[in-house]
Amino acid sequence: MPFVSRSITAENPDGAKGKGGRASSELGPSRKGAPCLKNIASGASVNLADISGPGCITHLWFTVNSKTDSAHHFVLRDLLLRFYWDDEATPSVECPLGDFFCNGFGATCAFSSFPVVVAPNRGLNCYWRMPFARHARIELVNQHENPIPDFFYQVDYVLYDDPLPADTVYFHAQWRRQAITEKQSDYVILDNVNGSGHYVGTYLALASLERGWWGEGEMKFYIDDDGEYPTICGTGTEDYFGGAWSFMDQDRKETFERNYTAPFIGYPYYSRHDPLEPSLYHNDDMNPERGMYRWHIPDPIVFRKNLRVTLQQIGSREGGNFERQDDISSVAYWYQCEPHTVFPPMVSADERRPR
Repeated sequence: MPFVSRSITAENPDGAKGKGGRASSELGPSRKGAPCLKNIASGASVNLADISGPGCITHLWFTVNSKTDSAHHFVLRDLLLRFYWDDEATPSVECPLGDFFCNGFGATCAFSSFPVVVAPNRGLNCYWRMPFARHARIELVNQHENPIPDFFYQVDYVLYDDPLPADTVYFHAQWRRQAITEKQSDYVILDNVNGSGHYVGTYLALASLERGWWGEGEMKFYIDDDGEYPTICGTGTEDYFGGAWSFMDQDRKETFERNYTAPFIGYPYYSRHDPLEPSLYHNDDMNPERGMYRWHIPDPIVFRKNLRVTLQQIGSREGGNFERQDDISSVAYWYQCEPHTVFPPMVSADERRPR
């Protein structure tokens, strides 16, 4: 399909042809005059992109100066992203900024995967393709208590000469959290998805609230009117994210969890690496935090009518497996034909913050 390339930044906010890099600075005309959005007020919403189609967003890059006060480490949860396709009334993407880029606990960690890259610490990159037939709008909402002094961004996209096919599927992402999960009740990553499409990824941010191994729970995909039991059920949490045996490794006879990142699977973040040395804790007064991703790009979960995705809360210790409770946040990523079911209401910024 023939297309042309376009890009939106703070200096060319509508992506117009031949209009980039015009702002002046102390160095003169067209010399880095407007590299970012300045002082986004608390409570304010700004449009990062407002594009007429047909087209497709191909790359996003964001970074934020979050050094505003002692609460700066919450900014990645306090900033909210919303994406709207074809003038829809409710967003197809609604997610805290950090979690969308697989950084759910405020402090960014670098990693490389096929669709999401964080490099080297606060450069947030996304390569999910996001087609739209008529219109695309990306909104940033500042729910932090203070203004955001600097927000840098670039939205790369293409505009097509011809209309999109009628059966085009649209990108969606939804954030959820259960600060204390319920015993014997599976954590819901995604539900109420109706229509046809395919599930392409999961990000999980888990803070342990109990001792012992936390990852025996199975991922379940209920596809097309599944009843009590799902069509797809895994063997354990670390297994779903491509690891094995509790992510454990040994060095000099010490056992520890090993992080890893790969194109489609990764365990890039663990806040504590040596429980025998409190001085080495990332945050000694916080629960152990873990972040992991799984991209179903070569192995999409296809549904024709509906989809529900859940995760059991089961751990293990001496004596066997046990039902447990933890603090879990997640992002589900999927494509589907519109219209989509309206998402559950987003909780307040305070309710999104790690405890």
